[in-house]
Amino acid sequence: MSEKNRDGKRSARERLAAERRAQEDRARRKRKLVVLGSVVAVVAVAVGVGVAVQSRRSQPETPVAAPSGAAGDRKLVLPDGAANAPATLTVYEDPRCPACQLFEKAFRPTVDRLKDEGKIVVNYHIVSFIDRHDSGTGSKNGANALACAQDAGRFRAYHNVLYANQPPETEDPWSNRGALISLAGKVPGLDTPAFRACVNGNTYGGWVSAVQQDFDKSGFTSTPTVLLNGESVFPRKGGQDITPANLKAWVDAANKGKRLGTPASPAASPAASPAAKAHGRKARRHHRPAASPAPAAAPPAPGAAASTAPASTR
Repeated sequence: MSEKNRDGKRSARERLAAERRAQEDRARRKRKLVVLGSVVAVVAVAVGVGVAVQSRRSQPETPVAAPSGAAGDRKLVLPDGAANAPATLTVYEDPRCPACQLFEKAFRPTVDRLKDEGKIVVNYHIVSFIDRHDSGTGSKNGANALACAQDAGRFRAYHNVLYANQPPETEDPWSNRGALISLAGKVPGLDTPAFRACVNGNTYGGWVSAVQQDFDKSGFTSTPTVLLNGESVFPRKGGQDITPANLKAWVDAANKGKRLGTPASPAASPAASPAAKAHGRKARRHHRPAASPAPAAAPPAPGAAASTAPASTR
């Protein structure tokens, strides 16, 4: 075979091999494009779903029903204390939040005293984000039960009972609404058919969701979040750590020169209201033995004041 023929065959083989490589390259590119197209489609669907979910989350949710006495533009706040108090303490709490329980144990006596002295009104935002993080429904159920207690005029007492009997965060016994009803037995007058129906029927489920949605948009990321007249005071205010004594001092400084409020609130324990106290005095006069005037001058028996004390202290 001549050199010319060998060169020709070699060139043909090389051209054929080059063509096969080109075809293989085209096939690989085509497969990559198919795969890439599939991935893009999946991502597009996922993004579409994500946008839709986010859109649903961002739409303002108006609760179907709000508990009696709820405050604010959308009735998402449960106030406790003198409505005309000169200072406002804003508290964001989750019923399952262990840090909230620590806050309540340390500060509840001081906060309740400031309420009853007409120095502050406390605006409670009852959130339920721990259900999302730890799974379960105890936060939402607890928030709904607190709204039911608000309807009954016993929010403060029941609120104190829940935090005094809060289960570990990793457990969720309040997913059983019966456990919340059992705790209502610790608050005189709360465990009624109306309260049970409200808890079991999740009457304020929409309201609970709206409160949580409001918290999601607030910029706050943890509980408890505590503000005094809009300024954060937990865990510190300026360079001072919060303590019961400091909280009282901060409130007194904020109220300097201002008229104190009337310590009566629809969210407070009924026994704390003037009407309830008047009713109690009337009842004692009605039941006082006519032949024994001495007890009228004696201090009330311990049981007579029991309903005014937070249930968690008993």
